[in-house]
Amino acid sequence: MPKNRSARKVIHLMEKLVLWLIVLATIYAIGEEIYIVAINRTVSVGDLLLMFIYLEVLAMVHFFFESGKVPVRMPLYIAIVALARYLILDMKNMDDWRIITVSVAGLILAVTVFIIRIGHIKFPYPKIGEADD
Repeated sequence: MPKNRSARKVIHLMEKLVLWLIVLATIYAIGEEIYIVAINRTVSVGDLLLMFIYLEVLAMVHFFFESGKVPVRMPLYIAIVALARYLILDMKNMDDWRIITVSVAGLILAVTVFIIRIGHIKFPYPKIGEADD
């Protein structure tokens, strides 16, 4: 992080601006998806998973606003749901190897989340006052 105080303020302002743009874009995408569901008068599992992805994005932005940190696991959760949605929607058009590859990718992401979670339990982050500078 830059030592210059004004540079830090500009960076924090840019972070907040981009986060608000992400929130607005996500809300717009949710509204668009709800509109499509209303027009089609049907809700599919793919629609629900897509809205769940949007919800996870909003949760990640909220967590960043609260703590100033982006947890590594949240994007992994989003990736797992995205892979599941991809499998559900396109399974009929996929060959066996692609289905296996996407499934293995999801499994690798799930194992990664598990390892990170174990790491956070075994080696928790130091408190703010305990960190070595």
